[in-house]
Amino acid sequence: MSDGMNISTHDDGAKTSPEITGPPAVEQLPAVVPSATAQLPAVVPPRRERGKRHWVRPALLLLVLLAGGIGAGYWWLHPRTGLPPGIAWSNGRLEADEIDIDTKFAGRIAKLLADEGDLVKAGQVVALMDTQDLQASLSKAAAMVLQARHALVEAQANVEQQNAQVLLAQQELDRARFLVPKGFETRQVLDQREQQMHSAVAAQNAAIAKVAEAGFALEAATHDVQLYQIDIADNSLVAPSDGRIQYRVANVGEVLPAGGKVFTVLDTGYVYMDIYLPTLDAGRIRLGSEARIVVDAYPAHPIPAAVTFIASQAQFTPKDVETKDERDKLMFRVRVRVDPERLRTRAEAVRSGLPGVAYVRTDPKVAWPPELQADVAK
Repeated sequence: MSDGMNISTHDDGAKTSPEITGPPAVEQLPAVVPSATAQLPAVVPPRRERGKRHWVRPALLLLVLLAGGIGAGYWWLHPRTGLPPGIAWSNGRLEADEIDIDTKFAGRIAKLLADEGDLVKAGQVVALMDTQDLQASLSKAAAMVLQARHALVEAQANVEQQNAQVLLAQQELDRARFLVPKGFETRQVLDQREQQMHSAVAAQNAAIAKVAEAGFALEAATHDVQLYQIDIADNSLVAPSDGRIQYRVANVGEVLPAGGKVFTVLDTGYVYMDIYLPTLDAGRIRLGSEARIVVDAYPAHPIPAAVTFIASQAQFTPKDVETKDERDKLMFRVRVRVDPERLRTRAEAVRSGLPGVAYVRTDPKVAWPPELQADVAK
């Protein structure tokens, strides 16, 4: 054998196994040794890592979208950016005064002329109460007026009669005074004529007093008629101002006590938003300062408004009111009212309780940003 393989023999001539010495074992392996596993199909490992990656990417995308939505909502509810210095803002709710339409007297509801959701005008009759008893009292008072008028006419006629008696007594007295000095009448006749004159004057004064009494009676009866007319008119329930009927509390036929509630009307002529501002901002605004109200339902339509109330003392911020800074504990309540002239033609769009943001201009020289001028002229 060659290179690295020596074969030794024993004395008997038998050959022994070859002894390997020399080059590395790599060269001693066979060139190609087919194994049993080489003929089996290749085993593909499970793609567990790829499956995990399949869920990670949508999860990350969902987190990004969620964070973006939260950021957009926070930016919308807290629009701190884009406002120049000199404009303060705070969150609030659009409110309108609620006015109760109540009965003035106890009575039964005869007719309802409006219902929930109806827009009513100031002075419009919305309900009628049963006034049969008042109508009877009114008729009685009217009859008393006629009676008082006749009594007045009678008293005036009595005055005319007494005036004639006074004139006759005066003439007889003058005649007696002329004849007594000449001896044609006695002193007794003169005394009688003087007494007749005094009696006629007293009767005349009594008749004049009766005329005054009849006049006062007529006036009292007339006032009774007016009183019953007012009571009957007050039993016609009317809307105190322009607005929308928010609630109907009673039905036809119900007997209500004095002050019983029938309707609740939302006053569309007085719409406002109460906000809370810190001392730095509240100290710079004045009554009448310009403001804008932007409700969440109509973000592209700022509503012109003005400051109508500023609290004289600071107070703790209510828990349901969001502020710029949670550290602002003591705040001033400020009322921002929508222009009443603007509400005259937009009463149907007024809704109470809509959340939004009120912007108040603390510096009159600062111009409103374009997004707060969009609906000013509309």
